[in-house]
Amino acid sequence: MGKIIGICNQKGGTGKTTTAINLSALLGLAGKKTLLIDMDPQGNATSGVGFNNQDKNSIYDAIMGKASISESIYPTEWPNLHISPSDISLTGGEVELVNIENREMQLQDKIKEVKDDFSYIIIDAPPSLGLLTVNVLVASDSLIIPVQCEYYALEGISKLVNTIELVQERLKPSLDIEGVLLTMGDFRTRLTLQVIEEVRNFFQKKTFNVIVPRNIKLAEAPSFGKPICFYDSGCVGSKAYFNLAQEVLKERVETEQETIEV
Repeated sequence: MGKIIGICNQKGGTGKTTTAINLSALLGLAGKKTLLIDMDPQGNATSGVGFNNQDKNSIYDAIMGKASISESIYPTEWPNLHISPSDISLTGGEVELVNIENREMQLQDKIKEVKDDFSYIIIDAPPSLGLLTVNVLVASDSLIIPVQCEYYALEGISKLVNTIELVQERLKPSLDIEGVLLTMGDFRTRLTLQVIEEVRNFFQKKTFNVIVPRNIKLAEAPSFGKPICFYDSGCVGSKAYFNLAQEVLKERVETEQETIEV
């Protein structure tokens, strides 16, 4: 039975989609059959793995019952990595869900059909706290929360934590925080060090050890439709996400091909 991990933060620009893409790709490289579900109407996770979803079913079609989720899942060119893509139609899906019974559980119900087919299911949530994100929270076993190493790092996190607690109380008692991931760290600045200290004091043992640094290669890779481990496996960004994959797996990662150098 697959483990479902939602990547959530309602604040944009925190590295949420970058984390979803690269963690999924590395889990695949580690030999784990992985499904990446793009729940962001912007579709950046879809394009970030180089998938062209023109004239194909999307996660919107699955949620709205226009296709089964199996018919909305496609292999990517990367080992063991599959995707359920997104497109702009998902924007309307948020409105359409309002009138559906058990609207918060639509994604969870669909994922149940394929959960046993994958070792890991990674869900990229939209940068909001609307119904799409609530669906991601209810469908997930645990959450990774990317937090940018900048001045307003903790701004809005309290709202997300409150939403998580409401979901735990009313809809999904078993929902857990897998970990808080510090991203875009610039270790030349005192600010980054202060944010790291604040976040680790606030979340304590729920903070991942790895800190993803600011890295131009991480920013470039999506424009080539490649996860960072296939774009530049030797860069610091790739090594950071490799270490994140090991923390998530709680084991030494032995990839199926000599792609990553640590």
